[in-house]
Amino acid sequence: MRAINPATEEPLREYPDHTPEQVKHLLLQAQDAFERWRVTPMSSRSHVMRRAAEVLRERSAELSQLMTAEMGKPIAQSEAEVAKCADCCDHFADHAGRYLAEETIASDADHSYVRYDPLGGVLAIMPWNFPLWQVFRFAAPALMAGNVGILKHAPNVPGCALAIERVFRDAGFPPGVFTTLLVDASEVESIINHPAIAAVTLTGSGRAGMAVAAQAGKALKKTVLELGGSDPFIVLPDADIEATARAAASARNINSGQSCIAAKRFIVVGSAEAFARQMARFVSEMKVGDPTDQSTEIGPLARLDLLENLDAQVRRTVEAGANRLTGGHRLPGKGWFYAPTVLADVRAGMPAFDEETFGPVAAITPARDEDEAIELANQSRYGLGATLWTRDLPLAERLAARIEAGSVFINGPVKSDPRLPFGGIKQSGYGRELSHHGIREFVNIKTVWMAQSPSAETPQRSE
Repeated sequence: MRAINPATEEPLREYPDHTPEQVKHLLLQAQDAFERWRVTPMSSRSHVMRRAAEVLRERSAELSQLMTAEMGKPIAQSEAEVAKCADCCDHFADHAGRYLAEETIASDADHSYVRYDPLGGVLAIMPWNFPLWQVFRFAAPALMAGNVGILKHAPNVPGCALAIERVFRDAGFPPGVFTTLLVDASEVESIINHPAIAAVTLTGSGRAGMAVAAQAGKALKKTVLELGGSDPFIVLPDADIEATARAAASARNINSGQSCIAAKRFIVVGSAEAFARQMARFVSEMKVGDPTDQSTEIGPLARLDLLENLDAQVRRTVEAGANRLTGGHRLPGKGWFYAPTVLADVRAGMPAFDEETFGPVAAITPARDEDEAIELANQSRYGLGATLWTRDLPLAERLAARIEAGSVFINGPVKSDPRLPFGGIKQSGYGRELSHHGIREFVNIKTVWMAQSPSAETPQRSE
């Protein structure tokens, strides 16, 4: 595997893939590690998970620079990502015991309860856009539940993949509890079929999600999928246009627009032209450039093919009748930089409305009223997140109930938080990460029924 700096287009380093023999050895090591890790006391797991948080903070500069070099994330955002990973480790170190505590349930038994037991090896197929956060978002809860983690990361961030393994190793996790495999996507099916793998989690494209779900389904292994998104950002007439447009510019361009939960479709009731002008102004003022500069807000796209695909989507949308207010082209010079773009008068049927745009491109669509806004918001194959902007909170709550998405944020951008469940519906995937909902995705929810003395059910009552 070869890492390339997207800001300079220069190669960074070559990483040899693991051989089939090495993969087999590492999977067997993970399988053996699970038998010991699953019976490790929760207090001991918490201790090393807190130490992982400390290691992350100690290595913040090193890890941030690595992320920025391999995928072009602005350095200030890389630093924030490392801090968020550390907070996630602390959260599950502190709360996993409570999330997984046995639950007593009254039944016809003398005593009955539910316990949460680990499944085994969880294969994580992760994307490049949040190279650390996506991994720790799965790993912190999965490992605290007693599972072991096997990471197949995106091929353009191999340094990040190996650095994560070192964080867990140096924090004191036993060998095999977290393993990075440097392998091609063609090897995923055989890895899923290996007895060491009990479940699979994937964050990525819909196409990848369908392929992995099919492979895991054949092997009857649990999956959690967090796929693409085309999140609506709904602006109602009573919203402060200037403040909301400023928030919109930021929400669209976080991580240079390369985020599944970034706002992408801006559906505006009543004042779409004024909103579009304001948003175009704020977007054009954002600093684009060297991602190692602390003041940079938008860096390069991670790969050339991503830039070319985004540019084609913009061109086809303009050809279909949208109005380009700013941007809409590749920036000159070295690096895969795309000018921050605002498209107005975008309608259903245009690429920027129907497809996921993964880069700094905002699509603004007018709506007659709140009912049409909700209809437009739901007119998507995706259902990851959504935001509503209004001073009328009771109205916002009523509208939130009608939005087809895994998360609805009111007067704030969609974000993931270890305390809250995260995931989507429709072609944005299924299952949840984070919170007590997420940690219970990869456990055996086991019923235990106890009687003080032997008893026999009558045939009429047993099943």
